[in-house]
Amino acid sequence: MDVLRIVLMVLLAVTGLFQVMLVLLHKGKGGGLSDMFGGGMSASVGSSGVAERNLNRLTVGMALVWAAVVVLLGLVERFDPTI
Repeated sequence: MDVLRIVLMVLLAVTGLFQVMLVLLHKGKGGGLSDMFGGGMSASVGSSGVAERNLNRLTVGMALVWAAVVVLLGLVERFDPTI
């Protein structure tokens, strides 16, 4: 059980960091922190519609994987007989 717990924790950290990276790759919609840091200036250089859609799909998919790992880690913690 300890190996499974370690694997899930590492997977949780990796997917969490990847999720943050994917969210930061999104194009700013204006009026938020992206404009404060210069995101408003590059509005015409933004990604195309297909690339943005694929980035959205990848972000949602990664969020689902992250949530599944959280649930699995909770189940492992809950039903571990060594605790």
